[in-house]
Amino acid sequence: MSAMEATWWLNEQLEAWLGEKNAADTLTQSVPHNVTSEMGLALLDVADVIRPHSDVVAFLQHVEDEGFLDELPKLAGGQEARDAIEAWLDQYGMRCVGEIDITRPRWSERPSTLVPMILGNIRNFEPGAGERRFEQGRQEAGKKEQELLERLRAMPDGEGKAEETKRMIDRVRTFIGYREYPKYGMISRYFVYKRALLEEAERLVQAHVLREREDIFYLSFQELHDVVRTNRVDDQLIGRRKDAFRSYQALTPPRVLTSDGEGIAGAYRRDDLPAGALVGLPVSAGTVEGRARVILDMAQADLEPGDILVTATTDPSWTPLFVAVAGLVTEVGGLMTHGAVIAREYGLPAVVGVADATRLILDGQRIRVHGTDGYVEILR
Repeated sequence: MSAMEATWWLNEQLEAWLGEKNAADTLTQSVPHNVTSEMGLALLDVADVIRPHSDVVAFLQHVEDEGFLDELPKLAGGQEARDAIEAWLDQYGMRCVGEIDITRPRWSERPSTLVPMILGNIRNFEPGAGERRFEQGRQEAGKKEQELLERLRAMPDGEGKAEETKRMIDRVRTFIGYREYPKYGMISRYFVYKRALLEEAERLVQAHVLREREDIFYLSFQELHDVVRTNRVDDQLIGRRKDAFRSYQALTPPRVLTSDGEGIAGAYRRDDLPAGALVGLPVSAGTVEGRARVILDMAQADLEPGDILVTATTDPSWTPLFVAVAGLVTEVGGLMTHGAVIAREYGLPAVVGVADATRLILDGQRIRVHGTDGYVEILR
């Protein structure tokens, strides 16, 4: 929170003193100790290990099941590729899309999910891209810091303003990376819990109590406790809950849901936008034009450098895609959600909270993202 408050202070004071909007966006590029952004860069390093081995690259292009890691050592360079992927999974394999839901398959459980991203990194980047990208962001942040401090020193009482600003910049760069650790730790523990629960579920399957391990996902913890104790389960209850879950998946949740169950709709009050612009929240400064890639399933992503990712929402699992894009547009998010934090650290202009973005923006359209002012233009 100290880093978040310093971010807000910098944005507010530097706009008042210098007319500089969202200055903290550039100042937080390539901060140390951000476990989520490091995850995306580390997957670039995995691509560096695999890239020289043409047999491995060709093999990965046809992966269809989860046994591919066991097949890799049979190929020239395959053992090195497997070691690199497994080392990455050891550190980040507990993550996945929608990771707060303990039932979602983790990357360690379904490593084939990573293959398209690894192949994209091999295709789109040169060796050493991860280290170069981090260093470029660090230099841009340092250059911005010096520029702002020089402008402040030229003002009345400039030394005092510059000294206070420098202290806030140091605070942000020291601590903002830790914003990603609470969830990393939580998801790491969730995977331990999940494996323990599934081990118990496997025992129930072997005892012919459950039909399949994943049936426990449709029981409350107390109900599972009772099943383990009695070796009896209500199959009809599980069936009803599976049906209900399928029906819930077809629903579109409201933007805001009160504690009384009321769904609330709203609209932005903005009259300073070009005609036809899609309004949202500015969360990472800068302006970029590019091809919109509307992606709802990360496993289906086929991105090229310069593309702009348009999706409903992102969580830390989407970070490996961020290294390949030039900008970000999401329907849901805020200033301190994961997508916004990583977009700023990677230096990607980003607008979030754009209602119906994945419906109004067509895949392949050329768009312009105004990350400083918080809107998106559809160019053609």
